[in-house]
Amino acid sequence: MKKKDHKYIFVIGGVMSGVGKGVATSSIGLILQSKGFPVNPIKVDPYLNIDAGTMNPTEHGEVFVLESGLETDQDMGNYERFMEINLKPEDYITSGMVYRHVIEKERSLGYRGRCVEAIPHITDEIRRRIERAAELNGSRVSLIEIGGTVGDYQNILFIEAARVLKLKHPGDVLFVLVTYLPVPSKLGEMKTKPTQNAVRQLNSYGVQPDIIIARSAASLDGKRKEKIAVWCNVPPEAVVSAPDIESIYEVPLNFERDNLGGVILERLNLKSRVRKDGLAKWRSFVSRVKNLKEEIDVAIVGKYFDSGDFILSDAYISVIEAIKHSAYKLGVRPNLHWLNSKSFESGEERLDSLKHYGGIIVPGGFGETGIEGKLKVIEYARRNKIPYLGLCYGMQLMCVEYARNVLGLKDADTTEINPVTPHKIIDIMPDQRRKLEDGNFGGSMRLGAYEAVLEEGTVARRAYGAPRVSERHRHRYEVNPAYIGKLEAGGLVFSGKSPDGVLMEIAELPRKVHPFFVGTQFHPEFKSRPLNPHPLFTAFLKVVVSRPRKSA
Repeated sequence: MKKKDHKYIFVIGGVMSGVGKGVATSSIGLILQSKGFPVNPIKVDPYLNIDAGTMNPTEHGEVFVLESGLETDQDMGNYERFMEINLKPEDYITSGMVYRHVIEKERSLGYRGRCVEAIPHITDEIRRRIERAAELNGSRVSLIEIGGTVGDYQNILFIEAARVLKLKHPGDVLFVLVTYLPVPSKLGEMKTKPTQNAVRQLNSYGVQPDIIIARSAASLDGKRKEKIAVWCNVPPEAVVSAPDIESIYEVPLNFERDNLGGVILERLNLKSRVRKDGLAKWRSFVSRVKNLKEEIDVAIVGKYFDSGDFILSDAYISVIEAIKHSAYKLGVRPNLHWLNSKSFESGEERLDSLKHYGGIIVPGGFGETGIEGKLKVIEYARRNKIPYLGLCYGMQLMCVEYARNVLGLKDADTTEINPVTPHKIIDIMPDQRRKLEDGNFGGSMRLGAYEAVLEEGTVARRAYGAPRVSERHRHRYEVNPAYIGKLEAGGLVFSGKSPDGVLMEIAELPRKVHPFFVGTQFHPEFKSRPLNPHPLFTAFLKVVVSRPRKSA
């Protein structure tokens, strides 16, 4: 049964990609929550991929994994972090999902022999999924971010579905356009014409934006707001300034300075359900962050940084934010350094340069590129007692390095890199092997939330303060049971294991051996929140903070 009087807000991008639709959507969700309204955000990816699992991270950014195991776009991570919620698989929609469902329904005579077309059958399925997500979440407002930019061929059907939804629910649907106002350096003037053209393009689809969020290097002045209002057919109060800022966590507060929440409630005929300032904790958090003076230096040694002549940190966005959350809790500002693991292989980067960092993180990844460089970094961190946190692949390589350089198994390796190694420290699970042999790569890993039992007296147990935890996974390979005993006998501690004791979830060295040398098979970064940092990142950074550091 459809929810009566349910509200829908569609967030669409204009002018260019990367203007911050995900952060804008997250911020709107937080603002509505602060006014007492349960919200369910939905990300629409117009790709024909069924999910984000097979997408190249250097092109698409991080793959964010939900509790259910669904591999999604990185914006889903922003939603969870800002709104402190765990999203459901129904909150993610791709063109591939929609087309597959419609085609399978047609093949099974679900349309009773009718001619199946993009309109209305694809658009009807899009609307069904949006309305179904609202029902399952029990929310009052659905926030739907449509990926891409106005004018993209791929997202036209989603915009059409939104248009029809507004016809069916008059007064309950709002359109927000997140656009960009360039300031050409040689002109020195903020230009509104690209935004006018974006609105005109959106109008050609039968959609008029109700609110325009104007991203730019600086705040909009009154003249620019008035110009956009006149030429884009919106009242001046519905033009919201979104200037560049130091932290994305300031965005909701900036929006509220322009009364975005009030404008949304008025347009949707809603009244705030709370009398107090629902953003008080968030304001306190942002204020604390802005006043931090002490800095710590943390190196992230990864392999997904190459994007032409630019560094793409989006592949590790959840790791970055998790570091920030824990650092802010400890009262310090993290100074992150991007180190390409391939540079340690070639000798372009010297290993002794690592001594300048308070801590080292090796995040997840796949494949052989840059792996020997990572192994050298891990060995250096272990020998020189630099705090180390390995995530997924970073934990697997930590075990390989230990086997090679402590146990003396020189040919030790992961079968992901060397299938014929005589010492298979890391090996693929039997069920995963069958999937790969069948060519089934998408959604075929150990994905989503799994429990781990923690050993008493270990670094991990002290960090969590609990005997059992649940964390999200995304991997095919595991520590080979045949080598667990040898690694433990050599001094490596498996402080977290699956409830049946078969799968190794956390590896570490005791505090008396190393100040902090911990690796996790799971991805703790997916569960970190600004107001609720992840305990493992906090434990890692506590040790980093205790080392010499510089002032800002």
